Amino acid sequence: MVASLPSNDHPLTLRLLSALFYGLASIIIVFVNKILLTNLGFPSFFVVGLGQMASTIIILRVLSFFRKATIPSYDNSIIRKVFPLPLLYIVNLITGLGGTQAINLPMFTVLRRFSIAMTMGLEYVVLGVVASYAVRFSVFLMIAGSVVAAIYDLTFDIIGYSYILANNAATAANGVYMKKKLDAKDLGRDGLLYYNCLFMFPPALLFAYYTGDIDKTMEFVCGGSMTVSLWLSFLLSCVCGFVLNYSLMLCTHYNSALTTTCIGPIKSSISIIQNLIVTYAGMFTSGDFVFGWANFLGINISVFGSILYTYVTFRKSSSKNRSIVVSAKSVEKRPLV
Repeated sequence: MVASLPSNDHPLTLRLLSALFYGLASIIIVFVNKILLTNLGFPSFFVVGLGQMASTIIILRVLSFFRKATIPSYDNSIIRKVFPLPLLYIVNLITGLGGTQAINLPMFTVLRRFSIAMTMGLEYVVLGVVASYAVRFSVFLMIAGSVVAAIYDLTFDIIGYSYILANNAATAANGVYMKKKLDAKDLGRDGLLYYNCLFMFPPALLFAYYTGDIDKTMEFVCGGSMTVSLWLSFLLSCVCGFVLNYSLMLCTHYNSALTTTCIGPIKSSISIIQNLIVTYAGMFTSGDFVFGWANFLGINISVFGSILYTYVTFRKSSSKNRSIVVSAKSVEKRPLV
């Protein structure tokens, strides 16, 4: 007797390609933001976030004009259909940029793994999804390595760590609720992303003005500190922000919220490469990593957990369409009543 295992609603090819797209976008924007905020000394991560939101709104509106994107017309139900995503989006954006500026790149990458456990818990509470034992063990390794690396981090910054913990919580909630909104299909991918940024841009702009980030940035620009390299890096960060947001939406649509959160360690060799590139290359390129054996060991434990998660998830994905062959003899021996 042959029974088929349930398969995912979307083809494996689309799931893998969307994961690869998001993984590559994640690699690029982390390095671009690190260079802009730390190496080139741009004064405000909040203004960078505003630039990324503005570019997302403008690009989607232009694509909609040329009929390359579908944005539903505004009505009174839009706010209800979108929230709480705009609030989670802005918290995720600002705390992520703040953490990138405050702590070294390898520790940023490692500490972000705490969002995986948070996502796993929220998926269970909100979506009713239960992770397998293998997935939970790999997540445990990632978290354990992160704890070891964080305890012995020689550049410990309480503000930077607070940013990352808040970013982890926002990432987990944003991923789970985004999956819920996408499954509802009320606004579509383009509409959800567009109204996400549109609703949060005005209050974010007011907050940036209130905190002095706008004035600080204007002084920086008017003082002649904005070189050609800084302008190019800022514009590239804005465009990368749109690409990252769109790729995140695609990945969440075709995969689970947990897979999107774990994009560094999932599904394919490029995801492994992402972890190795961001973690190890960051030690030599970011200029703010202080070497310590315990810290280095913790990072490696976390990376190993990422690789294990990749293997478990990829094996699970490749085996979903297999058939289970049940011995007829064992079935025949069971009593009918």
